[in-house]
Amino acid sequence: MKHRHIDVDGVRTFYREAGPPGAPVVLLPHGYPCSSFQFRHFMPAMADRWRLVAPDYPGFGYSATPEGFAYTFDGYAAFLDRFAELLGLRHYALYLHDYGSQIGLRLAMRAPDRVTALIIQNGDIYEDELGPKYKPLKDYWADPTPSGRERLGQAVSEEGFRDEFVGEVADHLAERISPDLWRLSWPLMDTPARREIAVGLMEGLRENLEWFPRYQRYLREHRPPTLIVWGPQDGYMPEGAARAYLRDLPDAELHLLEGGHWALETNLDEIVALTRDFLGRLAPAGPR
Repeated sequence: MKHRHIDVDGVRTFYREAGPPGAPVVLLPHGYPCSSFQFRHFMPAMADRWRLVAPDYPGFGYSATPEGFAYTFDGYAAFLDRFAELLGLRHYALYLHDYGSQIGLRLAMRAPDRVTALIIQNGDIYEDELGPKYKPLKDYWADPTPSGRERLGQAVSEEGFRDEFVGEVADHLAERISPDLWRLSWPLMDTPARREIAVGLMEGLRENLEWFPRYQRYLREHRPPTLIVWGPQDGYMPEGAARAYLRDLPDAELHLLEGGHWALETNLDEIVALTRDFLGRLAPAGPR
């Protein structure tokens, strides 16, 4: 596992990388409220045969927080496109999770010929299957008052992060989720600029709903080979959100695990085994 920085159009960007330089690439855009840290166990478990690359977005993790950057889903997709270009990543499988599913799919729509496969893990693009945990966001979108925005900001806290990571999983699974996730993520977000970025992205999810039909059309038109590995104990994205992908990708592999939104913390071995098998059947991988 290597920990590096690269300049992406003036943005000092931290990223993690593992695996042989010439091996097939897996690009891993992270979710909220984490960073590339969420892939710290997954990457070395795959790195004997694949090259895995996971950046921290501007305003997250160890990357910079420059003024003037477009802290939107479109802005992050453009950033990810440039990041891949600068690293010479001409083809890649995409691991789509949480916000990373929105950003990764926008990247895929920009250059569909680069995408060799999708691994989808708790990333929602079907409005009719959004879980009950979306209610506070929906209430704010319907009535975007200053007090409602303040309530959104209250979730950007160490306790709010803990709730995001532990979520609705059963107690015997919750104890598998390391407190490092919220205890280490929160100090990196605890600045006025980064808290504002987080709230702005919550607001931006309303506009993002309008992109859902576009994502679905991309899937129907391009039919990338797809593996769906899903933790249904997820207040944002329950089981129905996973099964909905089969409407547009009827040939996708679907595996429902005993886990929740952060299944890489609770179901790592299962996801690694399923992903290795899936990617191994697509094309010859790198050296063992």
